[in-house]
Amino acid sequence: MKDNFPILESKRLILRQLVESDLENVFKGLSNYQIIKYYGISYDSLEATKAQMKWFSDLERNSNGIWWAVCSKVDGKFLGAGGLNDLSKENKKAEIGFWLLPENWGNGFMTEVIPLICNFAFDHMGLHRIEGFVETENINCKKALAKLKFNLEGTMSDCEIKNGNYISLDIYSKLSND
Repeated sequence: MKDNFPILESKRLILRQLVESDLENVFKGLSNYQIIKYYGISYDSLEATKAQMKWFSDLERNSNGIWWAVCSKVDGKFLGAGGLNDLSKENKKAEIGFWLLPENWGNGFMTEVIPLICNFAFDHMGLHRIEGFVETENINCKKALAKLKFNLEGTMSDCEIKNGNYISLDIYSKLSND
């Protein structure tokens, strides 16, 4: 674990560095149909999930972004993960991503997590723009971003193929001066 890894906190949550002992929880999330339905990555074994854990550490090591484990402040329970990737220092922007284990849905956790991540990006990373690319049918995610005053910029129709079908992505953004 890096000594200078930023720990973010809200009233109910703590965001900490993802560590090897999170492997089972990451697998639990990224093998769950309810999560991977709208998430671009899935794994079918603990061994395969190690690639995701390596991606988290490579992302940080290469300064291409940062992801946190989202945990309960009360008992430290792993709830999900969230962070920034596809960081462009030149354009001062990054893409936000997040997921929660289904048993934690509907508790308002993401509306606590996303502002923590955005504030860190704007205040400590010097970013100006946070982007979110959301499958058009992912209503819950779209509601959360709208609630947090992300701007819907438009839809990229039939822009990717997933499970043999075209999907459309809605583009959201939040600017540092919003």
